[in-house]
Formats: sequence, structure tokens, C-alpha cells
Amino acid sequence: MNLNKIVSIIVFFIILNGCADYKINKKEKNYYSSSGFALIYSEGLFVNKTINKKINNNDYVVMHSSLKPNTSVRIINPDNSKTFETKILKKANYPKIFNVVISNKIATFLNLDYKNPYVEIHEIKKNKTFIAKKVSIFQEEKNVAGKAPVDEIKMDDITDEKSENTSQTSEIENFILIISEFYYKKSAINLKVDLEKKMNVNNISIDKINSNKYRLSIGPFRNFNALKNTYISLNNLGFEDLNIYKE
Repeated sequence: MNLNKIVSIIVFFIILNGCADYKINKKEKNYYSSSGFALIYSEGLFVNKTINKKINNNDYVVMHSSLKPNTSVRIINPDNSKTFETKILKKANYPKIFNVVISNKIATFLNLDYKNPYVEIHEIKKNKTFIAKKVSIFQEEKNVAGKAPVDEIKMDDITDEKSENTSQTSEIENFILIISEFYYKKSAINLKVDLEKKMNVNNISIDKINSNKYRLSIGPFRNFNALKNTYISLNNLGFEDLNIYKE
């Protein structure tokens, strides 16, 4: 066998293996995972068009803005480690500051604090294990700083219709709003300076996660009402799917 034939065979197998790897990677799926505040359903929220779908508050029901109906999810109250597994009933539109809509029956089961209904929500794989949603650390490279500045925004308390079941007393807690994660510290610093000017805030910080990841966050906030206007302002600057963590 001459040299040209040998080289041709080697190249063929390299291409074949490359195609096989491509097909395998193409089938990979990112599973949803988020932490933030749940919107506890009430009829008033549908009447005033805060939510565009109705549910039965006496059933164990969940709605989400992006997950499809029948998607299996696990909802966790990190304060007491109570969990509830169910399936998404409907897709719905609701304020982006909330990461899920739940019925009052689920809120009661999880023993949520109605003033600070902080939860974690994870999409469940069929084998009952979780893979956190992958987020690119290069999101900062988007030209967010060039977008229009934010006007002053005021928001009424859209959770004013609270259940009488408030056995869990609301305590002072620290919530941190994660803006984004960056590969270069300089990029994080530039965006921090720009946001401080546009939003007129001074509680934005940069934390080094590892040698090539820097996290830009804002806070702490003591409760839901303290952070909601900042969250909405960031949404209007182009930041979406913001995670909220509890210190």
C-alpha cells in the first residue's frame, strides 16, 4: 500500500470520528435550573392582568413562562428543605421578577414565607437526576452597555392578596441579584461602572469565582420589595433570566 492510500485512510477515519462526535453532542440538552421568587396565584392577579392564565388555587398547580406543559419539575423551599415534584400545567406570561407561578396549595405545602416566597426550581430528568442549566460566561460580550438608559420605574406590590396561612414569620434575610458572569475582570469592571451611572446605584460588586470567572452582582437586599425595582431596571437594560441567591 503506497503512502497516498495510507494518508487517505487516516483522513477518512478522522472525518468519520468527527462526524460521530458531532452527532452525539447535538443530542445534548440543557436542563432548566433557577432560584428566585415564586408568584403565588390569586384570582386578583388574573383580573388585573398580572398573569394571563387562570388556575385552580386548591390544586397542586404550577405555571412557567418558558418550560412546556408536562415538563417535570422539582420546587424546593431552601429554608426548610421541603420539596414538591409535579409537572408544568400551562405556559403563562407574568412579571419576569418571578421564576414560577404556583398555586396557594403548593405554597402552603412548602410552608413558604408569603412576603419572601423564595424557591429553587429544577427541571427533572427522566432518571430523576438534575443537570444545571449551562450559562455562557461570555454573555458580557453582548453590547448591553449601549442600550437605552432606564427611566425611574415604580411597581405596586403585586402580591398584596396574601393568604391567611402565614405561619412562617418573615425574617430579615440577604438576597443577592446575580447580573452576569464574565471571563475577563476588565469586562466586569467596565459594565459595573456603566451600570452605576445608568442606575445610580453603588452596591454592585465583583467576586472572583476562579482564575477565569468573575461574577457581577448587586445587593444585598433585605426582602423582595427592596430588590424588585432594581430587578425591573436590569430587565429594561436587556438583562433577562436573572438569578437571585440567598446569603
